[in-house]
Amino acid sequence: MDVSLTAVNGHEFLEKLKGLPLIQQPVVVFMDIQMPQLNGIDTIKLAKALYPSIHFIVLTVFEDDDNIFEAIQAGASGYLLKHESHHTIREAIDEILEYGGAPMSPAIARKTLKLLGQKNLAEQKEKAKNNESVLENLLSEREREVLTHTVNGYDAKRIAEITGISTLTVRKHIANIYTKLHVNSKAQVISLAHKNNWIKVF
Repeated sequence: MDVSLTAVNGHEFLEKLKGLPLIQQPVVVFMDIQMPQLNGIDTIKLAKALYPSIHFIVLTVFEDDDNIFEAIQAGASGYLLKHESHHTIREAIDEILEYGGAPMSPAIARKTLKLLGQKNLAEQKEKAKNNESVLENLLSEREREVLTHTVNGYDAKRIAEITGISTLTVRKHIANIYTKLHVNSKAQVISLAHKNNWIKVF
């Protein structure tokens, strides 16, 4: 391995990179986050747009959530903490070049998985909220109540007992639900409700 260049900030790095012949350009760059004039995340954004083939590994003391996600979104291929051994750093280079991997310090990997889980949970809640809005536009409050009990496995007679309305009225609501949701059977209603997480809304 050869060191192509070193720089004290993003501006100097980009300026030095601009003056290098293609054959001398670095394949992997270790980028700090906290740098004067132009920080590491903004530098990665600019450099990836100009030199997409270069791989960037963040090498920093910062392990807060915002920095991790911003670095990944900027185009970083890996994220390591500065206390890692030189063996780990060498393995990170090999992992990127040989396997197209995304090397991360264990602490960063745990944080990333946790953050992704939180992001997925937030997306699921937002989806459920949107589904609830769709359902409110399609069905009346009573029809949504009957739908919930239907999905939970109750027949018309039992739903009538729970809601305090007649079995005939329950059946009428069920018929209206079928029409509005464009389905022909209880099985289709249940399938549609599960697919759209409607049973979690109520």
